[in-house]
Amino acid sequence: MRYPAAEKLEIIRLVEQSHLPARRTLRQLGVPPATFYRWVDRYQRGGPEALADRISRPDRVWNRIPDATRGKIVELALAEPELSPRELAVRFTDQQRYFVSEASVYRLLKAHDLIASPDFIVVTAADEFHTKTTAPNQLWQTDFTYLKVIGWGWFYLSTVLDDFSRYIIAWKLCTTMAVRDVIDTLEMALTASGCSQVRVRHRPRLLSDNGPCYIAGDLAKWLADNAMDHVRGAPCHPQTQGKIERWHQTLKNRILLENYYLPGDLEAQVETFVTHYNHQRHHESLRNLTPADVYFGRGQTILLDRERIKRNTIQQRRLIHQQHAA
Repeated sequence: MRYPAAEKLEIIRLVEQSHLPARRTLRQLGVPPATFYRWVDRYQRGGPEALADRISRPDRVWNRIPDATRGKIVELALAEPELSPRELAVRFTDQQRYFVSEASVYRLLKAHDLIASPDFIVVTAADEFHTKTTAPNQLWQTDFTYLKVIGWGWFYLSTVLDDFSRYIIAWKLCTTMAVRDVIDTLEMALTASGCSQVRVRHRPRLLSDNGPCYIAGDLAKWLADNAMDHVRGAPCHPQTQGKIERWHQTLKNRILLENYYLPGDLEAQVETFVTHYNHQRHHESLRNLTPADVYFGRGQTILLDRERIKRNTIQQRRLIHQQHAA
């Protein structure tokens, strides 16, 4: 049972003025002796105000992020508002060599009212693929998407995406969705990946939907000449083409924030975003690595370095806490 400060003071005075022994008086009042003497000690050191209940929480948390570091995180968030809390945590860890978690960044930004609610609803599919690739250039996904240039009409973006790393290997802005456009994009992908210059045991398999350009005989002949297998997704099955469809959604959410009046402007914007997507945008599904990190095989080195930074940061926070507590 909790007593207000006034009742505690009254109990102390009753015990002091009682003609009975203190323990016997406390037994009649229903107050444990240890609790009573703790009240007396606090009363003698701090007066009646010291008898009020205190909040039961530690004065310091050993792993609290220092205020200077919290200020740097807020500055980074203000400097790059397009980054999510997850991407900010990864960017800050890599740049400042100081580990912060996504949850910590989210709480800090929320406290500063820097968390904006999303303006769009993400279309979800299945959680993961049933048969996963294990290395780059095992499976390529390709598809078209629509982009409009005012006064010129619709243009079609053909993309080849590596299934394992989400790396955009090749892309082409076309005026049609013909077989020739698909072949041109695939030839660019073979050149960029090096699969046409070196001898490999297996060429990448191609995954596409059932569009007219992908079921054409000319494409099948070209794939056979280049020793590439072709698999097509099941109709109305979102998981099959999920990765490249998610790329299309990410692309459009960024570059369609403004209108384009020349095809060259649209092409330049697509090129800029592809570079950002491949080399700067950290993917949650890739353990916060960029597609280029995974595609070029440096992902494991980066993950080991981040783990080392995390251990050093935790050790540093613990030492600072022990110094303050000493």
